[in-house]
Amino acid sequence: MYELSANLEWLFAERDDLGARVRAAAALGVPAVEIWGWRGRDVGGLELALRETGVVLQTMCVDPMGTLVDPATHEVFVDAVGESAALADRLGCPYLVITAGDERGGVSREEQRRAVVDALRRAAGVLDGYRAVLLLENLNSRVDHVGTFLDSTAECLDIVDEVGSPKVKVLYDHYHSLVMGERPEVVLAGRVDRVGHVQTADVPGRHEPGTGKVDWAHELRVLRDLGYAGRIGLECVPTVSTAEALAHIREHDPQ
Repeated sequence: MYELSANLEWLFAERDDLGARVRAAAALGVPAVEIWGWRGRDVGGLELALRETGVVLQTMCVDPMGTLVDPATHEVFVDAVGESAALADRLGCPYLVITAGDERGGVSREEQRRAVVDALRRAAGVLDGYRAVLLLENLNSRVDHVGTFLDSTAECLDIVDEVGSPKVKVLYDHYHSLVMGERPEVVLAGRVDRVGHVQTADVPGRHEPGTGKVDWAHELRVLRDLGYAGRIGLECVPTVSTAEALAHIREHDPQ
């Protein structure tokens, strides 16, 4: 059975602060959690809760995230990678998440893609001094992120291959991929080793598993057959209690 990782921005939101959400996750046997940005938040309280419960912080975002398609933002981005990586190492977080940003009007896709690759190569150099690995995430452009530059898993994988560093991998968001009409057994075939982490939610709606049309037993079996052995991150907006939201995917894991 896959281990689950709960996104604390949406799950366990019944609790006010990150530390309380970590403890709630631990009480339900969830071994890992995820957050987005970290600036301006009670990082000390989060660190204490992680240490006391043994829960792993699976992912956090580079903060500020930056816009990789625009070279003018790269200096700020590289600095943010260093600061975020230092905190990730302190918190025991293995993965830092980044997106490419929105398309730039009047600039060719080729030029924007070169900028993304350049930014990631610079970030990889910074990360050589840390344990954390950078995860590039492609988003769906049909529903949630109209105008995003990177909406294709295949192109995301190609960019990571072009960067050519073990410090840069892909965050495969199963929800975004399904919204774009992709099939994981196709887009990840022979390339799952480039994937550092998988996130998911049901389609349509981005709610907890069981609220949409996804055949979860099938989808989890596909990921397992492809060779993915990491955690599954639940980045969904629950329509029921977090405990109920977590239960469905556990019930439908084929192993």
